[in-house]
Amino acid sequence: MRSRIRRMNLNKLKQAEKAFLRRYPGGFDNPGLVATRVRKHKPDQMIALTRESFSRENFNRPDLIVQNMIKVVSRSSVISVFEKPRFRDFANGLSHQEREFLSSGLEQVLHGNEQTGFEMILDLLKSEKLAKWSLITVCQTYFHPLRDVFIKPTTVKGVIAYFELENLHYRPTPSWAFYEAYRSVFHEMKSKVDSSLSPTNPAFSGFLWMTVRGELLL
Repeated sequence: MRSRIRRMNLNKLKQAEKAFLRRYPGGFDNPGLVATRVRKHKPDQMIALTRESFSRENFNRPDLIVQNMIKVVSRSSVISVFEKPRFRDFANGLSHQEREFLSSGLEQVLHGNEQTGFEMILDLLKSEKLAKWSLITVCQTYFHPLRDVFIKPTTVKGVIAYFELENLHYRPTPSWAFYEAYRSVFHEMKSKVDSSLSPTNPAFSGFLWMTVRGELLL
């Protein structure tokens, strides 16, 4: 069976790897980079908070799950200050039935059928014009930091263009098809560089973002 992995400009990826390691010896274990990540993003705290908040046993309490989603979104450094209050107000205004639906969707994403859960959450957020990539992918990225990928539109569009990823066309409206395709090539790119660049997927996303912004060439 032919691989579904999208082709990329591997030379650019290897050049970026070399520039990153020259600037930050040891990759994301570089003391200066560790200090910056911890201060700005608190990755270990956010991962621990999310895994505790969305453990399997909590999903028999939909109201708690929704409040924990608000907590994770509000504390995340990768969610914009404009989206945080909009999501909070949206979640607090849900009916009991809608909270059960949102909780069930997240349970599927984290512990069951990813596509089913993704599309359940997407449908509910669409109803209030809150179907944002960041809101849909943030919880799962903290919960599964080695599996899932946070979709930040500016980063993803830049990565597709800079690394010349074939057959990937970003759309502002989230879809499972795009998420699955981008995550696949994201993991392929990870496999082509030193493991110190990807202790977690959010870290590797940071490396890609620094690359497309030209920060490694400064």
